Amino acid sequence: MIPFLDLRAAYLELKPRIDAAVARVLDSGWYILGPEVEAFEAEWAAYCEAAHAVGVANGLDALTLALRALDIGPGDEVIVPSNTYIATWLAVSGVGATPVPVEPDPATHNIDPTRIEAAVTSRTRALLPVHLYGQPADLDPILDIARRHNLRVVEDAAQAHGARYKGKRIGAHGDIVCWSFYPGKNLGALGDAGAITTNDAALAERVALLRNYGSRQKYVNEEPGVNSRLDPLQAAVLRVKLDVLDAWTGRRRAVAAAYAGGLADAGLILPHVPDWAEPVWHLYVVRSPARDALQARLSEAGVGTLIHYPIPPHCQAAYAEMGLAPEALPLARRLAGEVLSLPIGPHLEKRATDMVIQCFYKDCDGE
Repeated sequence: MIPFLDLRAAYLELKPRIDAAVARVLDSGWYILGPEVEAFEAEWAAYCEAAHAVGVANGLDALTLALRALDIGPGDEVIVPSNTYIATWLAVSGVGATPVPVEPDPATHNIDPTRIEAAVTSRTRALLPVHLYGQPADLDPILDIARRHNLRVVEDAAQAHGARYKGKRIGAHGDIVCWSFYPGKNLGALGDAGAITTNDAALAERVALLRNYGSRQKYVNEEPGVNSRLDPLQAAVLRVKLDVLDAWTGRRRAVAAAYAGGLADAGLILPHVPDWAEPVWHLYVVRSPARDALQARLSEAGVGTLIHYPIPPHCQAAYAEMGLAPEALPLARRLAGEVLSLPIGPHLEKRATDMVIQCFYKDCDGE
């Protein structure tokens, strides 16, 4: 069996260090925020080439609190990708604003900057690009549109830990960048966790306020906040994993390179990487009109795959009130029917990678 992602192997490789980090927190007696969270925030900000980081409970909260920190709410519109995980849209809905979808670039699957300006209205307040699959969106034209229309830019970097755009790490190109440390991410905790990074001290302070009941001082609440604090136990685990993140990214890149070479003649549409992008290969996503048959074949051979994502947000019951027919966003709909994510991760061995490739050309037993 070749799992899509082996989370247990990640723990076992670092077991002595992770166990020691957890024990350190348990022995400290400090279980909410405190020194461990502050240390991770400083280390994560430095890694992301950003001035500030604020830890929160999960990636969705990072997006929601970022929008709240920018005072985006009812009556406002936020431009989002049509091709993304629904959390991107849910954050916009969660603050009472309206998500306005824009179709992807068919080559990269990221939001197409050439389509954004046509979606801007007098109610638009922010652009929310996603760095999908671990590959940066094309930020320069997005930032240019934002400047010309006086809009804010919130980046969803839940899949892009360590990725670079034109040589600079994702972390502070826009006004605020939102991160998830869900266990399956390139930098994953042992439960839910998230953060924001930014170069704007006022925004960082506002998110820190909102995550803690709107309070800086115990029992003094400045505004209606929420309870969305990064757990010190998760912060300690993330500090250990951050030390090996670049090395593990290198392993992912080796798998991606093997797939690119080995699947060149397999009749698939392989990932396209622009010259300015340095992806971290959170996912390796191929496309085929025969996707379902391919997935079934791989499954029969014991190869785990996933579909990111089988139902576009505009086709979900959660957004039925928007009244968008499935064909209203044809590119997102088409991708949903053709994409297939192959196994990739820092613990996928070469022989397993070779077996996955072999399955596209002949039976996995070699016959």
